[in-house]
Amino acid sequence: MKEIISLASGRTCLFGDHQDYLGLPVIACAIDKFIKLVAVENNSASFNISKPDIDEQRTIQIDAVNEHTDIIGDHFLAVLKVLQTYNCIPTKGYDITITGTIPINAGLSSSSAVVVAWVQFLLEAFGCNEKVTQEFIAQIAYEAEVVEQKSSGGKMDQYSISLGNIIYLETDESSAYETIPKKLPGLIIGESGIPKDTLGTLKELKENAILSIEKVKEFEGNFDIRSIKKNDLKTYENYLTTDLQPYFRAAVLNYLITRKALTEFRKDELDYTAIGHLMYQHHEILRDLLHITVPRIDDMIDAALANGALGAKIVGSGKGGSIVALAPEGKEQQVIDSIKNAGAVDAYLVSIDTGARIV
Repeated sequence: MKEIISLASGRTCLFGDHQDYLGLPVIACAIDKFIKLVAVENNSASFNISKPDIDEQRTIQIDAVNEHTDIIGDHFLAVLKVLQTYNCIPTKGYDITITGTIPINAGLSSSSAVVVAWVQFLLEAFGCNEKVTQEFIAQIAYEAEVVEQKSSGGKMDQYSISLGNIIYLETDESSAYETIPKKLPGLIIGESGIPKDTLGTLKELKENAILSIEKVKEFEGNFDIRSIKKNDLKTYENYLTTDLQPYFRAAVLNYLITRKALTEFRKDELDYTAIGHLMYQHHEILRDLLHITVPRIDDMIDAALANGALGAKIVGSGKGGSIVALAPEGKEQQVIDSIKNAGAVDAYLVSIDTGARIV
């Protein structure tokens, strides 16, 4: 029987949290935590999906997408629907086992990794009418997870997981990206153990950020957030009510920090201290303007910085999840221990991964 193994990595965001749903750039990286999808051809017309890590079983008929019109909340059917438009049509069944080392609901994109692994398997098994590249896999995953399901998310997760390495990604319609072929030694993930509220948090912040930008455009029709300078902030904020000003300020400052970080990553030799400092600047905006942290996250970050970390920040939508910290050589374990002692359920070193692939 034919066997296909599809591997998709987790991701962490270094710069640009709460920017991708505005079409603004991010810097993110794939990490060596994985979703592994093992598919073995069977003699049926169904996908028999087992998720032993969470004790879940499901059977999907290979033509199920033609019988279901409501796919909101169903990543598997959403992918099948999108791929059908590219002539990727399942013709035989598979027994599928999905396991993973990416912590669930921790801000490291376990759900997007499942989507990418599923897309990659289907394209490998049944082909399509397009050339299959990592960019194409990322686009299909984005269309299925965000566009088809009317989600509040952006493109960062699908593209960083599919493309791998560290990438600078324009999350607008161009999806232009720049691969940064460098490593980040001393990269540490700390899990708070507090489930994040992805949908609720993203929806509220996205709506307010977009509204603030639209209000500015009512006064300045040619306004482009990419051309604003920090000194101009006050002028534009005068157009906004007090409640919208933090969302606008956060969007502008986070964009400027991401651009500064790109300048650092483009240098021949990375200045880890400078990168760490920018990471914490980004975190301060997420904490003080968007209010997406919780006390345990704050304690973990404060502890990491007090014990030698060059920088640290919350990752993902917020209100829980994980942090990422950057430790100098020789202080990795000290930083890890301090994060755990501050309340983390786990903390560990991660390495940059090459991204999604068929094994």
